[in-house]
Amino acid sequence: MHEVLAEVVRNGFAESLHYGSVAGLAPDGTLAHVRGDAHATVLPRSTTKPFQALACLAAGAPLSGELLAIAAGSHTGEDFHVKAVDAVLSGAGLGHGALRCPPSRPEDEATWISLIRAGEGESRERMNCSGKHAAMLAACVANGWPTDSYLDPGHPIQERVRRALADGAGEDPGPVAVDGCGAPLFGLTLAGLARATRSLVVAGDGPARAVADAMRAHPEYVGGTGHLNTEFMRALPGSIAKGGAEGVFVAATAEGHAVAVKVIDGGPRATTAIALRALAALGADVAAAAPLAAVPVLGGGRRVGEVRTTEGK
Repeated sequence: MHEVLAEVVRNGFAESLHYGSVAGLAPDGTLAHVRGDAHATVLPRSTTKPFQALACLAAGAPLSGELLAIAAGSHTGEDFHVKAVDAVLSGAGLGHGALRCPPSRPEDEATWISLIRAGEGESRERMNCSGKHAAMLAACVANGWPTDSYLDPGHPIQERVRRALADGAGEDPGPVAVDGCGAPLFGLTLAGLARATRSLVVAGDGPARAVADAMRAHPEYVGGTGHLNTEFMRALPGSIAKGGAEGVFVAATAEGHAVAVKVIDGGPRATTAIALRALAALGADVAAAAPLAAVPVLGGGRRVGEVRTTEGK
């Protein structure tokens, strides 16, 4: 059963409730904090991008630094993001036409306004998943695999993504769905998703550690200007954080605390605050990220309330 994880309070009145579940791991990997059903299967959406990047890197895609970070990220479509995507594609001898993600506007509002003024519209490279798509294509080229079918669940790169998730989560992923960008999406339990996230920050030298290090060194490529994932990692050095559509969020600290959150209504507004509260309950020092947990409720342009996390049972 899911439980109330946050409430929206307006002028002292609880206007709305966010139900969901949380799985939290102690630094030793034990399941030490549970809200709702930690063993519920969820579609983890973009929280698994670090494992898609891991699979591409392990398969031989020449990714490092910001190019590896953008493969693990949901970027906001700014110009420096597109430059990184172009670098991954050109390194594989490919162009934007090879991308199979749908055309989209950039999530960064200033960039979108600039494009409109320049007479430009939506494009595949501005789509927030273009980094991982470019990485998948680079892995295909490195191995001589077909590039036109890289989104097929049975394609070698997708089989490697599934294997990377299984290894990190300690469970067999399923069911298989299609993500918003067209890539295969493998279900995991919340506890498995937390284990997978933790596996990145505690990994020794190798592809998993490289992905975590790239995300931590280049958080602006994991999100973008003002993005919550980016600001989370800046506030808590050594941590990784990754949100996904439909109210999914994961985070892990340098010490090995890890949390996976699912808000059942699919809304993201409380997920960062819920994750920070769970990390604090696990004993992690998250004080530096406290401003990210303050989600105001406005009335007439001024603050009249807030989104508050709940203590649980």
